[in-house]
This record gives sequence, structure tokens and C-alpha cells, in this order.
Amino acid sequence: MVRFVEIFIILIVLLGLLFDYTNGFHDAANVVSTVIATGVLAPISAIVMAGVLNFIGATQISGVAETIATGLVQAQEASQLAILSALIGAIFWNFLTWYYGIPSSSSYALIGGLIGAAWVHEGATTVIWSGVIYKVILPMFISPIVGFLIAYGLMKGLYYYLNQRQAGHGEGIFRHLQIGSACFVALSHGLNDAQKSMGIITLGLFAGGYLHTPHIPLWVILTCAVVMGLGTASGGFRIIRSMGFAITKLEPVQGFAAELSASAVILTASFLGIPVSSTQMIAGSITGVGTAKSLQAVSWKVPQKFLYTWVLTLPGAGIVGALVYFMSAWIGSLW
Repeated sequence: MVRFVEIFIILIVLLGLLFDYTNGFHDAANVVSTVIATGVLAPISAIVMAGVLNFIGATQISGVAETIATGLVQAQEASQLAILSALIGAIFWNFLTWYYGIPSSSSYALIGGLIGAAWVHEGATTVIWSGVIYKVILPMFISPIVGFLIAYGLMKGLYYYLNQRQAGHGEGIFRHLQIGSACFVALSHGLNDAQKSMGIITLGLFAGGYLHTPHIPLWVILTCAVVMGLGTASGGFRIIRSMGFAITKLEPVQGFAAELSASAVILTASFLGIPVSSTQMIAGSITGVGTAKSLQAVSWKVPQKFLYTWVLTLPGAGIVGALVYFMSAWIGSLW
């Protein structure tokens, strides 16, 4: 007879992969929105490109998976039910925001769900608050600002470069350069975002006694990489419209600057083990290049709406994760 522990493990793996998939199609907009908005690539070509490079990026291990598995909650105190509750909270938040076309952060949805469920399970002491503060909360506010500033400075420099040339001379090259920068965004997205699913599945395997140490198995890496690529390839056109067209009107040179800025911050954060939000990075960078043109070039109501969503994501997913854990534990006690 299959034991409850084995059932929980199967559910954790399946829901971890489902979250990985929703992360892919939800955040596909972050990867391809700019290159589609500028007309450099057709939507299908852009999404296929992103799916392949998401897979490649996901197979390259960074410190992000370790942060999720051991840096936010005490791995020894984590229960399988808490991890399942965290995944349900994150998946619910992803579907809810995808349905309304809101580019929220899958990363912070998962982290919020994990913190909420772990808190209800063992109390506030099971949360590693230093990790939450320094690797989640501070980067959540700082990283999009850094992306904005880099994109703003780079765009100003490119405007100066183009102004030194004849009208239209040199602008065409950015259509080719933007394809390269879009590839970097897709690669960095896989490197950072897929690691979160790997980390939560590994934590579940460790909590169930299937791993002696929270070390990521090869099969988890490869499976999450494939599912992330498939999720991205399935697209996310609701959010593409919000991200690529609503903040500011993008041209290839602006798309190149936004993508290059965002991918630089995401790659740096990945190697530092910081699970940043690719959604925030792309939106911050697009706002930066729009501001470099003029304040009037940015529809400020759109970033303002995104900001509200980002602030609500961590506690919102945390509350859902906590409620799921509470209800599941209560139902279990009746048996």
C-alpha cells in the first residue's frame, strides 16, 4: 500500500512541476514582450526562442535553488504539508494574476507561500528572517530600481551615440542586437526562475526523508528545465500586452537597452543566490528606457499598478499558503 509520505512526495513533485510550468507561461511575457513590441521577432518565433533558451539556462545551476531549499526556512523543520501548501498558494496566485493579465512575480508568490505555510506549521522561528530580509525583501525593492537606473543610463548613452550620426544611420543594427539581448533575457530567466522550482522540490524530498541532504538531484534539474521550457513555449499573451505595449512605446534600440539591463541584473543576482523577479526587472528596465526619452513617454499608471501587485504578492501568496496549510491540517485532524 502506498504510504502517505509517498503520496505527499508525488504531489510535491507534480505541483512543483506545475508551478514551474505556470512560471514559464506566466513569465514568458518578461522574456519576449520587448522583442515582440518592437516588431523584431514574430510572437511565435520569439516564444520558441525563449523556450529553448529558458531550458538551457535552467540546466545551469546557480545559488538560487539552494536559497529556496535551505536559506528561507529551516529545512529540518519543514513538513511536506507545508511545502504542498506553499506550492498551492503560489500556483493559485500565478493563475489569478495571469487571468487578469497582471505581470506579478512568480518568484515572490512561491516565496510568500513557503513563508506563510512554514509560519503556520512551526511558528515564526522556523523562518530564517535574515535570509528573507537580505535575499528577498531588500532585493525586491532594490533590483527594479537598479534595472531602471542602468536602463536609463544606457539609453541616454545610446541616444547620444545616435545623435552624433546622420538621421537613421546606425539604428538598423539594433534590430539585430535586440535578438541577442532577448536571448540573454531568456537565458537569465531560466537560470534564476527554474531554480526556484528545483529548490522547492528538493526541500520536499528532504522533508520526506528521500534525501539525506538538501542537494539537488540531477533528475530534478533536467525535469524542471524541460517543464520551464515547455511553459515558456506555451506563451503568455495576456501579459505580453501589458508588459510590452502598455508602459511605453518601444523601438529596437529601446528594447535592446531594456533587455540588456534586465538580463545583467538577473544574471548577477543568480550567481549571488538571490531569487529576484524577472517581471520586476523587465518592467523597471522598460520604464527606465521610456523615461530616458521623456517623462511623458511613460504611462505611469501602468508601473503604478504593477507596483501595487508586487507589494501584495508576497503577503497575498503567504496568506493563501497559510490558509491552505491550516485547512489541510484541520481536515487531517478529523481523520
